Amino acid sequence: MTDDLLDRPTVHALLADGTTVRIRPARPGDHRQVRGFYEEMSPENLRLRFFSASPRSAARAADRACAPARPGYRALLAEADDRIIGIAEYDTGDDARAGEKGAAEKETRAEVSIAVADGLHHRGVGTLLVEHLVSAARAEGVTAFTADALSENHEVLRLFADLGLHTSRRFEGPEVRCTVQLGQDDTYLSAVEARGRAADVASLVPLLRPSAVAVAGAGRTPGSVGRAVLHHLRSGGFTRRLFAVNPHVTSVLGVPSFPSVAALPTTPDLVIVAVPAAAVPALAEECGTAGVRALVVLTAGLDHLQARALLAACRTHGMRLVGPNCLGVSNTDPELSLDATFAAEHPRPGTAGIAVQSGGVGIALLDGLSRLGIGVSSFVSLGDKYDVSGNDLLQWWESDGRTDLALLHLESFGNPRAFSRTARRVTRRIPVLTVDAGRTEAGRKAAASHTAAAATRTMTRGALFTQAGITATRSVGELLETAALLHSQPLPAGARVAIVTNAGGAGVLTADACAEAGLALPPFTPTVIDDLLAVLPDDAAVGNPVDATAAVSEEQLTECVDRLTRCPGVDAVVVALVPTAVAAATGDDLVRALTAAPGRRARPVIAVRLEQDRSVTLLPAADGGTIPSYAEPQAAARALAHAAGRAAWLARPSGAVPALDDVQTDRARTVVARYLTDHPDGGWLDPLRCADLLDCYGIPQIPWAWAETEDEAVLAADRLRGADGRVVMKAHWPGLLHKAQQHAVHLDLRGDAQVRAAFRDLETRFAGLMTGVVLQPLAARGIELFAGVAQDEVFGPLVLFGLGGTATEVLADHAARLAPLTDRDVHDLITSPRCAPLLLGANGQAPVDLEGLERLLLRLSRMAADLPQLAEADLNPVLARPDGVTALDTRIRLLPRRPQDPYLRRLR
Repeated sequence: MTDDLLDRPTVHALLADGTTVRIRPARPGDHRQVRGFYEEMSPENLRLRFFSASPRSAARAADRACAPARPGYRALLAEADDRIIGIAEYDTGDDARAGEKGAAEKETRAEVSIAVADGLHHRGVGTLLVEHLVSAARAEGVTAFTADALSENHEVLRLFADLGLHTSRRFEGPEVRCTVQLGQDDTYLSAVEARGRAADVASLVPLLRPSAVAVAGAGRTPGSVGRAVLHHLRSGGFTRRLFAVNPHVTSVLGVPSFPSVAALPTTPDLVIVAVPAAAVPALAEECGTAGVRALVVLTAGLDHLQARALLAACRTHGMRLVGPNCLGVSNTDPELSLDATFAAEHPRPGTAGIAVQSGGVGIALLDGLSRLGIGVSSFVSLGDKYDVSGNDLLQWWESDGRTDLALLHLESFGNPRAFSRTARRVTRRIPVLTVDAGRTEAGRKAAASHTAAAATRTMTRGALFTQAGITATRSVGELLETAALLHSQPLPAGARVAIVTNAGGAGVLTADACAEAGLALPPFTPTVIDDLLAVLPDDAAVGNPVDATAAVSEEQLTECVDRLTRCPGVDAVVVALVPTAVAAATGDDLVRALTAAPGRRARPVIAVRLEQDRSVTLLPAADGGTIPSYAEPQAAARALAHAAGRAAWLARPSGAVPALDDVQTDRARTVVARYLTDHPDGGWLDPLRCADLLDCYGIPQIPWAWAETEDEAVLAADRLRGADGRVVMKAHWPGLLHKAQQHAVHLDLRGDAQVRAAFRDLETRFAGLMTGVVLQPLAARGIELFAGVAQDEVFGPLVLFGLGGTATEVLADHAARLAPLTDRDVHDLITSPRCAPLLLGANGQAPVDLEGLERLLLRLSRMAADLPQLAEADLNPVLARPDGVTALDTRIRLLPRRPQDPYLRRLR
């Protein structure tokens, strides 16, 4: 057991009812409290825990839990209000070292036990503790928990059964022996996720459905933030109890005011904080002591110490926190009418949930959605996002029964893998849209390896959004344009678009916009052409676009659009209209031709009106719905492309992470641990260790040999020569990355004389640097690819793939996905780069071994997910041929990093 595992930091997490507890390891100084915890338990609870009610049980249990750390044993405490409310522990046995035994015997079992304080059962304390024990045990090589319980102890038996892990029972008289396998799979993650979702939603009720609200800092000065928020709450018709906190007045805007939170006649669920930064920590502590459950801190400018004190007060007292430096929160449910913001106007009630970090973006979205008529279900300005995050809000909207569209503007991610998992689930129910902020960030400066150079933050964010099914737009305007379409129209089944116009030029502009957005304009069949000509003016041109001419009547246009929406080769119809004197003279309203349809059309119909003054509006339709109308063809095409992308994402299988049976994770971790023991600051692995790590994961490599002298090089070349007798020699020294650029490679060496000459050349030119050479047989011809891993400090491991060789950085033909990869992710990774047609067999060539390529990427993903110390891995080139896939050159860099479970339930 390593020191860092013994000294894991304290974390906070949510119980089933949304309250906060602290989880931390037991330490020697906890002995008195632990003993008191057991002594306060009822005799019945003690009997169920220890199988007897002996008065010595408490002392022995405290001695064990609070003894100095020893290998194979761990005890975790759950605390609330500085009181221990639960203890869970496991023990592999006095003579067992979990990690070593696990590596040698492939299974290490630990005896586990749980105790929860009287009166706190059924709140998820024991389950939460066991989840944290499972995470710690896995990191230490434990593969199974065993537990003995009395058969009448239904609560603990149900706890194990409901964990989501494979559990077996064996009855032995009045006792039951439970065995819980700790292998992590999707079933367990889904169970943890479901428990976390319920707890998360419960914790947000005081924030978004409070029974009483107080505004601290609401003064008499017009224009102050606190007064503005109080005015919004009052004028918005907040239906629950409302107070102000101000020691200098008894009433603000007709709302009763009290000198402190403690002086309020009832404890509010939510306090809006608009006091100076220096006063925020003390006010937060006062709120927590009074029993407040949530804070929204509007105040900006907190320094580091003030920020830490604010968060500490929230964690200690179990308050959820929005902000600081935020615009506020809203919930437009008529039963509540909560508008605790200082935006200019009240949001219109509706069905879009909004979470933003930028107040300005928040105001723009509130105004835009209200203007469109979509409206808002709930709004949270996250500000500096100390606690409540986009992940929390996604789970709220998933369950609130009012939200059918989620809009996000996130500048940072606290736990991207947990966010991705939540988003993948939520996006299958409602569209989730985001503004991809920070696209112009320069990214990481020229990195040492191809992988790090390619793995920009923009690419990483893009991978997250793509895998999670999030619709990523490039601006607030584009976000609103896409939201209008997704809110008002059915999703297109594909990307095939029919364009109808009453002006040929508008049709050409729209066709260009659609093509540039990646949409297809299929030609019509003769049957469709005849069908359209039968209803259009005589001089109409029925191609795609359809030029219905300025003479088209309202009735003719209606019939044309209706027929196109029934055409099997069309997924969406775009109608580009310009006002003409002809239509004005005849009294025809061509816009009404789109909106007057008696029933909802099966395919999306959208309008482009070049004279429109707003970028997008929603036109009321006769069926009670709306039709989006855009001022620019590009806006319509972008929105339609996003809708088609969402439809394609929903239509494909979810994907699963395939099991890899022959992976040697324990051996790989040993390789990493030994290297970091010798190199505490990390570094680049030598060729032998690189090959060893790849071998642990079954990643195919070309045969190779290491030589440090000229004679060793000759002997190695003799062993490696293939049928044609040619070998390759590559110099090596720590930190050498771009061998070709350094001219540190000799190709096509034949015979001993050429090998000796090449060695002498490298030895002379790189004297004092070179530690040896790598020799390989000259590889056959094939497609040179690139595969790599970059470990992002925030997002976790990113797997990159694309065209390789010496041109990989120049062409930058790369795609990326976050690990662990599913089978669908691997398919997307291979087909996304521009070089994909070469792999699939372009120009009559045979396709490469695609299954072998998929296996290589899956194994690289598994290595990245298993080893957080893997900072970079660069396989370039990977030679792809019809008969196999082989890594020809590998560079791997390790850094000392502590393993973290990204799916463990904990607050930020």
